Amino acid sequence: MKLPRWCVLIPCLNEEAAIAKVVNSVLALGVPVIVVDDGSEDRTAEIVGALPVTLIRHPQRMGKGQALRDGFREAVKQGYEAVLTMDGDGQHLAADIPRILAAARRYPDHMVIGARLLDKEHQPKGRRRANAFADWGISWACAQPVADTQSGQRWYPRAALELVDLPAQNFVFEAAILIAASREKGMGVVSVPIASRYQQDMRRSHFRPIRDVLRITAYTVGRVLHYGHVIRSYQLAHGRPPLILDEPVLDGPVTVTG
Repeated sequence: MKLPRWCVLIPCLNEEAAIAKVVNSVLALGVPVIVVDDGSEDRTAEIVGALPVTLIRHPQRMGKGQALRDGFREAVKQGYEAVLTMDGDGQHLAADIPRILAAARRYPDHMVIGARLLDKEHQPKGRRRANAFADWGISWACAQPVADTQSGQRWYPRAALELVDLPAQNFVFEAAILIAASREKGMGVVSVPIASRYQQDMRRSHFRPIRDVLRITAYTVGRVLHYGHVIRSYQLAHGRPPLILDEPVLDGPVTVTG
């Protein structure tokens, strides 16, 4: 299956310690990059501005949802038909991109998630519990099982990019895209196992387990009730395991146009 024309989108906030390494690792694959700096107060924008990428700057912090939204719009404006997102803190590796692309080729009508299913002992216990709860609820709202609904390393096909105007902010936006793509676009979700990376030298996550899980939960409950067929949706979400593709990829060039 030939891939559509695609790029990598990296939303970031105060990532001066890691952003150059993250961006350069993607550029080394020959992939175009869009970076959205969400009002960083450190040298993030200066560092990215010296690299051959498209840089969008927010004058002040507007949240990850708006950073993704603006990045999606810029990608479509530049003629890209799909976007692969990565966080800027070093948690996601460009080395995992070929396997995500392989899943996108095999399942062209699916979103693909780089799911942190490996080395889970490295994940803080509180974050692990919060993610498990989110997976349980968001899968219910999606009416299909989804592994690692909180991962920011994702493949968004064009149909998912069309949901850019969903009225959801901050980390809720990523949950909203999963749910709407599943329920309104009929898209499936396939996960590719990646490592859980929480090294000591990484900056503290912008995700706040209590506050953000409460926001995501409130939104998710509303979506479950909105779509109705509550019991049937639960059965579809939890009556079978999530779709996971864990296959090696032969070494070769990463292509932007398929």
